[in-house]
Amino acid sequence: MGTLSQILIFLLQALGGLYLTVVILRLMLQIARADFYNPISQFVVKATNPLLLPLRKVIPGIMGVDFASIVLALLVAMALGQLTLLLAGFGIVNPFHLLSWSAVGVLAATANLLFWALIILVIASWVAPTSYNPALMLIRQLLAPVMTPFQRLLPPMGGLDLSPILVILVLQVISNFLIPAFARSLGMPGGLFMGV
Repeated sequence: MGTLSQILIFLLQALGGLYLTVVILRLMLQIARADFYNPISQFVVKATNPLLLPLRKVIPGIMGVDFASIVLALLVAMALGQLTLLLAGFGIVNPFHLLSWSAVGVLAATANLLFWALIILVIASWVAPTSYNPALMLIRQLLAPVMTPFQRLLPPMGGLDLSPILVILVLQVISNFLIPAFARSLGMPGGLFMGV
């Protein structure tokens, strides 16, 4: 693979991964019932609406889950994966393989997003615990559905919330062991497909 192909793959994965993150954020905003008037939420909605609204006409939401957002995330991951593999010289991939690899890529991106959101929240709790910054407020709302079960398992002790440590450990096990094992079992090309 030549240098130009490597540069194109890097740019494709960086920009495409950013858009995939925005699509995943849209789904997480809906699951967490986050404040849609937050400026960041408004950006996410505007960035995803052009592709999401047509899908919603065909794919309904069921029991509060926006399946159109899930399908959009998979379609974005499939497009990124196929383009990356074409640039790497692999050719057209079987659609069923591409779909399963894309599902793993979306899971990996979601785990990564949750991990970094939690790191930001932990650092902010030390530096600015009472901040009303829109980004921090949104991160708190997004992480609430993930954090609540862990906070029940390990309630705050003496004003110190240790539950983020458990969440970070679980996310690291998922990212470093379960997702790579799942990727290998599906025969995903290592390092080329969605950074898995």
